[in-house]
Amino acid sequence: MAPSFSDIVEEARLSARALLDYGDSFFNPTVRLGVTGLSRAGKTVFITALIHGLTRGGRFPVFEPYASGRIASGRLAPQPDDAVPRFAYENHVRSLIEERRWPNSTTDISELRLVIDYQRQNGADRTLTVDIVDYPGEWLLDLPLLNKSFEQWSAESLALAREGPRAKLAAPWHEHLATLSPEGREDEQATLTAAKLFTDYLRACRDERFAMSLLPPGRFLMPGSLADTPALTFAPLDVAMDGTAPDGSLWAMMRRRYEAYKDVVVRPFFRDHFARLDRQVVLVDALAAFNAGPEALHDLEAALAGILDCFRVGRSTILSTLFRPRIDRILFAATKADHLHHSSHDRLEAVLRRAVAKAADRAEYAGAAIDVVALAAVRATREATVARGREKLPSILGTPAPGETANGDTFDGETEVATFPGDLPADPEALFNGGFRGLSSTAHETADFRFLRFRPPLLERNAKEEPTLPHIRLDRALQFLIGDRLQ
Repeated sequence: MAPSFSDIVEEARLSARALLDYGDSFFNPTVRLGVTGLSRAGKTVFITALIHGLTRGGRFPVFEPYASGRIASGRLAPQPDDAVPRFAYENHVRSLIEERRWPNSTTDISELRLVIDYQRQNGADRTLTVDIVDYPGEWLLDLPLLNKSFEQWSAESLALAREGPRAKLAAPWHEHLATLSPEGREDEQATLTAAKLFTDYLRACRDERFAMSLLPPGRFLMPGSLADTPALTFAPLDVAMDGTAPDGSLWAMMRRRYEAYKDVVVRPFFRDHFARLDRQVVLVDALAAFNAGPEALHDLEAALAGILDCFRVGRSTILSTLFRPRIDRILFAATKADHLHHSSHDRLEAVLRRAVAKAADRAEYAGAAIDVVALAAVRATREATVARGREKLPSILGTPAPGETANGDTFDGETEVATFPGDLPADPEALFNGGFRGLSSTAHETADFRFLRFRPPLLERNAKEEPTLPHIRLDRALQFLIGDRLQ
């Protein structure tokens, strides 16, 4: 689609904001780090562990500025954006350490400023400010809507809803859709019903049995203060992509509300937050896709490609910083690596690298640096070897969350167990070719993979300071994301 007048105005506003940000960072070097991921990927835990390690003392042997002692201290400072909620770091630390409970999922944008005092390699004392922006990955999947008409979005949404396990989940919505006449008079009640059934379908897709990732519009699943507003009360219609909506029709009504969604929700997010990022972390819960089955893995692959296409990527220059900021480093992190034996960590990385390969090649061609890592921001398990007859299985030990089930047992949240979740194949193509069974097609007992949810670890404490949070490769993530800015 050709850029509209509003798009041109938006670009001018972005350039003006970039100039302002550049002026601020000239005297106060700053990195704006975006942290996102689809539902239950572990965004809140990642940010909490990162801040805790840099402000309270962590074990980061791969993070060179920290391991060499060049970082003198890390401290929190008041965030710069007064209209953005503060990331509730202190509450999240309390949940992890004292309550042994994972923090609630991200449902809105939040921000926190971390100031790092360090010594450059030449001996000069310097300060780096890291503004961490936490936002739901579902919002990121909305950005492609800016370049799609209502008719194009409807056609794509309907085609997707008629494939694989989605078709059954979408049946009630499709039955209602068949009763609607797009060219007929606008009808508020019919629209409300369509929006509700469409939202129910999206919510069902996110259930752990299916673990679908490609679920725009993102605010339908986390509406916040916009719940029940017209901007969130629309749904796809079965209309021609090149058709024209008659005045006063249901089609025109849905189209108007779709455009309002872009104006009220998507554009402000892009302008005020997303377009200002310098570095980006995308957290991925690939284990949920393995649990669910091949369809979920392919859906995750499509979602990651859509996410990477949203980024303005490339090598950062003075001109780009002044007028069109770019993201010059993107880290894709497969979370919950502690749910696998370390012998499968490289294989987990290989699966994620395969999922983002095509889009990552385009980003690297544009000059951005891309890395993939398997990590656990807070390690909830430890490893063991369990004998089964003459066979010895590489297993993990941990405390399953209350209500988790395996082999007919339901766990109480207090008992530690040893589990063997299954080995990932050496060749990731074996998974992408559909060679495994998941919960979308079979029962828990016969699924090829079963990854339980574990409680945070029980940590030893003393009266003077909080314990160090154990992790897997969080230091490698830090080295890639900000190590070059601390040289």
